Amino acid sequence: MIKLSPSILAADFTRLGESCAAALNAGADMLHIDVMDGSFVPNISLGVPVLAALSARLPAFYDVHLMIRHPLQYVAPFCEAGASLLTFHLEAESDPWRTIRAIHAAGRKAGLSIRPGTPPEAVFPYLNELELVLVMSVEPGFGGQKFLPQAVEKIAVIRAEADRRGLALQIEVDGGVNLSTAPLCKNAGADILVAGSAVFHAPHPAEAIAALRCACGAAPSAH
Repeated sequence: MIKLSPSILAADFTRLGESCAAALNAGADMLHIDVMDGSFVPNISLGVPVLAALSARLPAFYDVHLMIRHPLQYVAPFCEAGASLLTFHLEAESDPWRTIRAIHAAGRKAGLSIRPGTPPEAVFPYLNELELVLVMSVEPGFGGQKFLPQAVEKIAVIRAEADRRGLALQIEVDGGVNLSTAPLCKNAGADILVAGSAVFHAPHPAEAIAALRCACGAAPSAH
């Protein structure tokens, strides 16, 4: 079944804990934490203290996406703060192998992300060591962007290679996910959809999540 990881970047920051709890109660499988440093991407978001505060009060699978120049030096702080899965960018400046090993050494799952301009084959050398590949379907940095259709082919290429190797790799898609684009991603081989505005800005988040699952041909969650 397709999994949904709502990005808390779209949540009400004046009621962040309540908004995140509401998304989980509405059927979200995990929470997506976008971490931006103002250097790797032209925006600044939240960091270690916010994740630590959330994870201390709200049990959840925390899907942490590091959009930062030097992810390796932040692996330990984010894992200690409650990250369940730590995804970093291939285009960042830290050595990918060392970063993956550091994440695993901390007992967490490792993900690798690629920007829209990076070919899918760029992740192939790392697939056997990863639990997840995150395909960006918008330029990272800001929410609410339009889905880039070339992401669908990227998902399909990575899925085909993972299947060829017999890997239990999960593929996540982030950016512009809605009722129209979600089934395209799922049919290409995606397992996890990041949806920010579609969930947190919906009048009824449970209905929005159920609609996304149904659009992907899946039954609504039993949450």
